[in-house]
Amino acid sequence: MAINTYELTWDLDVFFEGGSSSREFTDHLEKLKEQLAEFAAAVEDWEIPVSSSDETLVKLLEKFQAVSQNLRQAGAFVSCLQAQDTNDTRANELRGMVTTLSSSLSTILTNFDEKLLNIQEGIWNELLEQNALKPLNFVLNERRKKAAEKLPKDQEALINALSIDGYHGWGEMYDTIVSQVKIPFEENGEKVELSVGQAANKFSSSDREVRKRIFAEWEKAWDKQADLLAGTLNHLSGFRLSVYKQRGWDQILKEALDYNRMKQETLDVMWKVIADNKQPFANYLKRKADLLGVEKLSWADLDAPVGELGTSYSYQQGAEFILNHFEDFGDELTQFTKKAFEDRWIEAEDRAGKRPGGFCTSFPVSGQSRIFMTYSGTPSNVSTLAHELGHAFHSFALKDTHPLNRGYAMNVAETASTFAEMIVSDAAVSNAKSDDEKLVLLEDKIQRSVAFFMNIHARFLFETRFYEERKKGMVSKKRLNELMEEAQKEAYVDSLEEYHPLFWGSKLHFFITGVPFYNFPYTFGYLFSLGIYAQAVKEGKGYEQKYMAMLEDTGSMTVEDLAMKHLGVDLTKREFWEEGVKLCIKDVEEFMEMTNK
Repeated sequence: MAINTYELTWDLDVFFEGGSSSREFTDHLEKLKEQLAEFAAAVEDWEIPVSSSDETLVKLLEKFQAVSQNLRQAGAFVSCLQAQDTNDTRANELRGMVTTLSSSLSTILTNFDEKLLNIQEGIWNELLEQNALKPLNFVLNERRKKAAEKLPKDQEALINALSIDGYHGWGEMYDTIVSQVKIPFEENGEKVELSVGQAANKFSSSDREVRKRIFAEWEKAWDKQADLLAGTLNHLSGFRLSVYKQRGWDQILKEALDYNRMKQETLDVMWKVIADNKQPFANYLKRKADLLGVEKLSWADLDAPVGELGTSYSYQQGAEFILNHFEDFGDELTQFTKKAFEDRWIEAEDRAGKRPGGFCTSFPVSGQSRIFMTYSGTPSNVSTLAHELGHAFHSFALKDTHPLNRGYAMNVAETASTFAEMIVSDAAVSNAKSDDEKLVLLEDKIQRSVAFFMNIHARFLFETRFYEERKKGMVSKKRLNELMEEAQKEAYVDSLEEYHPLFWGSKLHFFITGVPFYNFPYTFGYLFSLGIYAQAVKEGKGYEQKYMAMLEDTGSMTVEDLAMKHLGVDLTKREFWEEGVKLCIKDVEEFMEMTNK
């Protein structure tokens, strides 16, 4: 059977031809402005219903659906343009335009939500019985509840207007700073300047000298920008805290928990179980240090391989590897993934000028997704690719649900991605051709547990403590470094000899304005997916339809209700989280046994 050759670059022209110079995209933005104006006028003219027979709400929701999908299409396109070329100044200008349109929609929705709030309770409940509104009960009640916790519409409208330059502008400033960061490195006798994405891949080198050199240059490069980065982070967080104060929100995690549709007690018990079970992972880090011939690991050693696979995976091999293992889970996931590769949904080329990291973004009008990463052939790259394909499949699984019920939060988004990643990594370990290969793949799997239980925990500890200090005033670069190093030492139970105090500056996630506290949802998704994965292993290939049914509910219920309905577990209790952590500890125990020589 002939095998397709998959290309390393994505196709964006299918959406808007011509990249950042696209005339089609300019027309799309103009159309969006008109749609926003029409929606704003319709909301303004809407008189609060006094009867359950009023059908105006249904028509308004149709307008809301159309404008939000077109806006998301625009935002996704610009995100792809910015990611593929950090020097694309026109893309940065387009980002500003999309941000302005997003702010306009937020202002319109503030007016809309206030009117929802003013509908008499009895009429409201009767309206929700309309056939067109029944599927939207959860999201509509959620809008009403959130509206009740905000300021009057005029004040919220002012916040939205000021946020363009006073809040989102600082997030865009971070992108501008990062585009200037270059990491000098000598390779094969030649001095080159690496993008941050290319430099980050060097941390998985088997040569410790390479890792040490790149880490030293990495720290220098970020330290050069640290004053600008500290100012950016302070102003961004200051704006957020000012809004919270005006709304009367005392808890800094309120917005993040509401966004993720989860309870504080769920978050608390998750971190408590992790904190109580860190010793096996500290033992693993000590063993890894022994295997690398050092007393203690440095930050630069965390992603270092403990052995060699012999050859790296070409992009083609990585794609086929993923497809082969997805086939063991289900036909829908396999066929979907094949389409993503064949239709060039993925940007994976290793080249200068790309932003670091990886992401998946949805183009709802087109019913497609796009995946961004920098692929260099490591097992970790293959896992990242599977992870992002899991995100894309999540969007695909929601294709038959109402568009307003597709707004799933980050924590359950990370569930689907991590689930896909685990299918591949687990199968890879099981099918290893030798003990040496198995050890490398098992260690790559354990690295992810360390990332979710230690690295993400450090981010969470840092960010919560930073925000508490920021309430009292500006936090200096020196203090940011101290807070980060303290958080890393605590999260890694002091297992490392050298930390990354400038991580607060090098990590994009601290500067994202669209989602507050872009950290703990990763760990939630990881552990939640373990519970789902255990069920999938038990039931075999027939589990795929149940899995997709669970994904369909992710945009229309709390995570606690989702877990109870589809897994029969209570997320506020230790038992579920302990079972997930135990599975990860089993990997560590196997690693320790294999390396006990």
